[in-house]
Amino acid sequence: MADIKQDIKVEVEEQQNFAVSNQTDPKNLQELTQYIQTLLQQTQDKLQTMSEQIITRIDEMGTRIDDLEKNISDLMTQAGVEGTEK
Repeated sequence: MADIKQDIKVEVEEQQNFAVSNQTDPKNLQELTQYIQTLLQQTQDKLQTMSEQIITRIDEMGTRIDDLEKNISDLMTQAGVEGTEK
């Protein structure tokens, strides 16, 4: 969980740094429109990346939980303890 928070913090900082470094005053409506579209696209890309990372980590946690359940079941079987079946 701390890793996700750290990744999000880094992503936000990178986005802020990029926005500041590329900040130019739009001279007309067309430049303003392009600037906003670019900024929105970058934000969408970053959110998509973070979403994919979160989903990957959730999948990994599910796999780990499944492995733990199997290991516990195996230990209970070895100890001669009857487990409750789902």
